[in-house]
Formats: sequence, C-alpha cells, structure tokens
Amino acid sequence: MADIRQVSHRFAVAPQIALGDIPAISIMGYRHIINNRPDGEEPNQPTSQEIEAAARKEGMTYAHVPFVGQPPADAVKAVMAASAKTLAYCRSGTRSVTAWALAEASEGVDPQDIIDRAQEVGYNLGAMRGQLRRLGER
Repeated sequence: MADIRQVSHRFAVAPQIALGDIPAISIMGYRHIINNRPDGEEPNQPTSQEIEAAARKEGMTYAHVPFVGQPPADAVKAVMAASAKTLAYCRSGTRSVTAWALAEASEGVDPQDIIDRAQEVGYNLGAMRGQLRRLGER
C-alpha cells in the first residue's frame, strides 16, 4: 500500500501508487486523485490512463497534471479546485506537497503553518518560506 501522508483535512500526498492500491484508497474515503507524475518517468510505473481507469472504476475523479521541478500554475490550480477528499501523488510525494503548499499560501494560509504541517508528515519545505510568504501577500 502507498505511504499516504495527510497534510490537511481534505488533502494527502503519496509516492507512486499502484493500481492495486486504488480500491483501498477509495475505501479510505478519497474521492479524487491528482497524478503529478509524467508517464514514462520510470520503467514499469502505471500509466496515467491505467490509474484513471482504476480510479473511475471505484467512482473516483482523476486529474493528470504532470510536472517536473517547480509546480506550474495548472498544478496549483488543480489542488485549489479539489473539493473532495483528495490524494495527489508523484514519485516521492515532494512535487505534490509543493503544489499543495503553493495552493495553501495562495489562499492566505500562514507560511509557517504550511511548513509545519508538511514537516509533520516528513517533507521539509523550509526553503520555500519566502516564496510562500510572497504568495500570501498578494
């Protein structure tokens, strides 16, 4: 089973999920999956199409918003648009938690609270403090 880390009441991140994880993810109450991983990034990873089919079979919605490096605006918007209990994943979870952090800052959440919540589940976003602060000032 994937290492799911809850960063807020409605949002969690994980490293790569397997097709066999999706029924359990649905049973856990997740209703939406965001895949931040490009297809073919590593050999043998499930494709976006395979994950989407498995998610839809479980009655879940799905978005493929792949990126490498800093999250682009569409990745942040996908997080902000997630109204149901959402699981976002990538290779290690770092890209997904970074997109979540930027979305939270854009909604006015205190940067230190964002950094603390990420740290509690094993992600160090301290280097993003200035960027998160600037987003909150807009």
